[in-house]
Amino acid sequence: MKTLYLTTLSLLALGLFISSFSGKEPITPPPARRNAVQPNIIFIFSDDHTSQAISAYGSKLAKTPNIDRIASEGAILHTNVVTNSICGPSRATLLTGKYSHLNGYKLNEKVFDINQPVFTEELQKNGYQTAWVGKMHLGSLPHGFDYLNVLPGHGHYYNSEFINSKNESVRYPGYVTNVITRLSIDWLNQRDESKPFFLVVGHKATHREWLPDAPDLGAYDKVNFPLPSTFYDDYAGREAAEAQDMTIEKTMRLKEDLKVHADYENSSIFNRFTPEQKKPFYDYYENKISKEFDAKKLSGRALAEWKYQRYLKDYLSVANSLDRNIGELLNHLDKTGLAKNTVVIYASDQGFYLGEHGWFDKRFIYEESLKTPFVIRYPGVIKPGTQIRDLVSNIDWAPTLLNLTGTSIPKAIQGESFLPLLKGEKTPWRKEAYYHYYEYPQPHHVYPHFGIRTDQYTLARFYGPKNFWELYDVKKDPHNMHNLYGMKGYETITADLKTKLKGQIQKYKDDEALTLLESK
Repeated sequence: MKTLYLTTLSLLALGLFISSFSGKEPITPPPARRNAVQPNIIFIFSDDHTSQAISAYGSKLAKTPNIDRIASEGAILHTNVVTNSICGPSRATLLTGKYSHLNGYKLNEKVFDINQPVFTEELQKNGYQTAWVGKMHLGSLPHGFDYLNVLPGHGHYYNSEFINSKNESVRYPGYVTNVITRLSIDWLNQRDESKPFFLVVGHKATHREWLPDAPDLGAYDKVNFPLPSTFYDDYAGREAAEAQDMTIEKTMRLKEDLKVHADYENSSIFNRFTPEQKKPFYDYYENKISKEFDAKKLSGRALAEWKYQRYLKDYLSVANSLDRNIGELLNHLDKTGLAKNTVVIYASDQGFYLGEHGWFDKRFIYEESLKTPFVIRYPGVIKPGTQIRDLVSNIDWAPTLLNLTGTSIPKAIQGESFLPLLKGEKTPWRKEAYYHYYEYPQPHHVYPHFGIRTDQYTLARFYGPKNFWELYDVKKDPHNMHNLYGMKGYETITADLKTKLKGQIQKYKDDEALTLLESK
């Protein structure tokens, strides 16, 4: 039995939960496998790391050679979308293969109900040893894992606590990305080698407030990043976009986010350094960046653009360590011979804004936050260089992982295995992906909304304080700048999309959305 933990670092027993419960699928023998040896799986899961910052996706902002290596040696998904673009709910969807309204985890900073099935329990029945190391962000310790060593809440970039399977809190010195890699490799070395394994390596990077590792401080100081074409978006015709509170200009904080005269004594963001860790960090941000800022005396657009440059330099510096650690893990698999029969996946919990529309953060059904990176390598099964442009949703991750291991997929899982797509097989596949976001008004004042993404269009219904629709042609308008809803010539397309949307809502049993849809 496992007790829940709070995201505040103080442990609190919230009750005992029974590991077996009614309503689950009966244990059935796994299907016959093509291979005699079951593959291991490592799922590297980052936070807020968007495809705009990955060179395999065509990004010119930074090089990510180790993520690119996974893509080139396997497959890259170009249209992998999420069901709810926010951190904790995305992880809950990975574990359950279900939408937020069914797994109960709609918002961040809640407690995931461990009295529900998770797909790793099925792996355990099929002989797998399972582990999760690093960021989980669910407020509880789900069943289905033989080993857990996870960050409480978001954890910290430096000298963070971790919560183990016994609900014990242990502080590990060092930079969190390095620590997570070290703990993951330690588990690989100490595991039961008679069993195949499934391991989630959950990284805190690249989450706000973007504290780089010491070797990466100033890594991009000589780079002047071009402003996104939509940086000065005026949000014309898009009420939800106009109402948000996530702009670099107004919402991004100089002290906490950009480290201008940071409070190293009292802020929980910066007061965890050892003297040795603090020195290079303080020297860089206080003696260089803060002095530069003071001297410039910026305001207006000049200030907004300076903040944008500092944001990207910090974000990408944090991503440097992420990619470097992925390389260390890949090298370990090579050295130990595990690479030959280990599926390696790299994904993020959702997309993220790197200045598009003047924003940071995520949440919207719009392209930059809806789509998330996903690359996968499986030697001998997935052909190197495979490109997948079909609509894949993160509800499909769990059934695909089960399918890869020859494990039965419970009927309650809402997603479908895209293993046939990975293997280059022709197979009927979804034409629409359904989405539903809930968290409002804090922290970024994004109206709740639901909708669908097809190969050409995005249709969204916003609700809550106001009720309205938005329609975008993502082929002609990939940045979602022109709301076509109600425009002449789009009547038939809109009606067809509304019919499809209702079908998706009914298929996935989203009763709240159906009520809203039929109310107006």
